[in-house]
Amino acid sequence: MSRIKIDKVDKEILRLLQQDASLSAAAIGERIGLSQSPCWRRIQRLREEGLILGREMRFDRKKLGFDIMVFAQVKLTAHGRSKVPEFAHTIREFPEVQECHLVLGNIDFLLRILVRDIDEYERFFFDKLSHLPEIQEVHSNIVLSEIKYTSELPI
Repeated sequence: MSRIKIDKVDKEILRLLQQDASLSAAAIGERIGLSQSPCWRRIQRLREEGLILGREMRFDRKKLGFDIMVFAQVKLTAHGRSKVPEFAHTIREFPEVQECHLVLGNIDFLLRILVRDIDEYERFFFDKLSHLPEIQEVHSNIVLSEIKYTSELPI
């Protein structure tokens, strides 16, 4: 996949949209000194080129009752490593898993898991995660405090 060429104005549009996806083309244009129509065309081009993937909202997980965040380090068996695609497919089906990354090093996957309480994590671990046959080890790290979280790219 080749990189998409963007200029200074595109970068400013992206920076503003990362901060507030609800901004209109007119509002963005006003902030960067561009009229609404050319600003809208730039945003459309960035969408068509696949640079803008969607409009997401962030929610306060704790106010919604998701008090426990766990980072689980998963190591597959030597035989299980040949089944990475199957593992990836299965893990995508678990709504508790917010992120799944295939990594290099002494583990194979890093998972970010959200649950309401420790009992819910225990059920997830024993009823779902540990039932996957290709798993050799899981090391769970429960988050005490979230120091920084952002989805903004350093454009």
